[in-house]
Amino acid sequence: MKKFDRICIVGIFVYILAILGINIFFCHKDFSDDNREYKVALNRVEQAIFEYEEEVGNPPSSLKELYKQAGLPSYASVLSIESIPSGDINQDTAAETLYSFLEADEKDYYIIITDSNIYKITYNPNIEENQGIIIYINLILGIVLIGMMIFCIYIRHNIIKPFNTLSDMPYELAKGNMRAPLKENKNKFFGKYVWGMNMLRENIEEGKERELEMQKEKKVLLLSLSHDIKTPLSAIKLYSKALSKNLYKTEEKRQEITESISEKVDEIEGYISEIVMASREDFLSFDVSNKEFYVKDTLDEVKDYYQEKMELNKIDFNLDMKNNCLVFGDKDRLTEVIQNLVENAIKYGDGQKIDICAFKEDDEYVISVKNTGCTLDEKELPHVFDSFFRGSNVEEKKGSGLGLYICRQLTHLMEGEIVANILRDDAGDMMEVKVILKLA
Repeated sequence: MKKFDRICIVGIFVYILAILGINIFFCHKDFSDDNREYKVALNRVEQAIFEYEEEVGNPPSSLKELYKQAGLPSYASVLSIESIPSGDINQDTAAETLYSFLEADEKDYYIIITDSNIYKITYNPNIEENQGIIIYINLILGIVLIGMMIFCIYIRHNIIKPFNTLSDMPYELAKGNMRAPLKENKNKFFGKYVWGMNMLRENIEEGKERELEMQKEKKVLLLSLSHDIKTPLSAIKLYSKALSKNLYKTEEKRQEITESISEKVDEIEGYISEIVMASREDFLSFDVSNKEFYVKDTLDEVKDYYQEKMELNKIDFNLDMKNNCLVFGDKDRLTEVIQNLVENAIKYGDGQKIDICAFKEDDEYVISVKNTGCTLDEKELPHVFDSFFRGSNVEEKKGSGLGLYICRQLTHLMEGEIVANILRDDAGDMMEVKVILKLA
């Protein structure tokens, strides 16, 4: 903010200096030439003097009197008029008198000689044009200066100041400080950004709270199960100790104890299964807001996002939408699902071709994502939507095994379905994943 203020002040100061320089230049610039307006003014004044003497008989005492008598406008370039009677000049003092009269000041003057008087008309040859040019230029420069100041104030108030307020938000989020929301404002530059940052802050905060609650529930569950496991373990320990000391004399009793041990083992396995299920399932929480929307909006976003990326990677990318239907679901979540499928197609395909085809089928809407170069074993196909599952074709590609699991969870929450197939062809196998949605 302070740096911007300094730049604006320095810029305006330099601009004002430039205006002063331009004014000084034009004030000292001589624009005189052979066709000046002041010559026209002098000719009209000369003609008016002859007419005045003819009508009045005396020389005019001032320019104002002359203009009034002759009906002339006031000429800014004509400064003054002086006269001496020509009869007062004798031969002895003629030179001295004329010199004193003509050289009384250093201004430009014009001599008019009539039958009875000698007139000296002082004038400024540049005053009209200089003043007009300077006024016109200063008017333009002043308007530009005011515009610059308004622009700087506008940028400061509507962009720089709001941005400084917002710039700390990502840093605070990174530190985990999510308790201070940004104030909502109607700024057309940052209004949507503020709304989005507040939504992000709320989502992160809610996610953190959910995670803490889930961790708490899991710890309680694990402690409870651990405590429950101790009972069958103690029984097994006692039975095994009794068997090792041959305390049971009959075969029938030993068989009974063996069956009890087996039951306790089954009980422990049940507890362990519960622990595994608690560790695997419900570790992700999804918020889905289902409503009606046109599928074209989602597919347009996907196309805009991936078109350039595919061109850079030289992948033949095609998106063919047969019908633009109103479907039921969450537009943003559907975009996330399609993007996950496309990312998988890029990662695990051969980089030759990726096709997205969308069409209406009976009372459902199908979005198919296909890629060439499928190397997944067909036996592994039923497990591709399981959490943490990664096929034998992953090689050294990084991943968590959660992409398709998330896609399935989101699709189910949108009351849809997702299926995977391997398409056999002479040209090579293709992986196809279909997202099936409800029509609105």
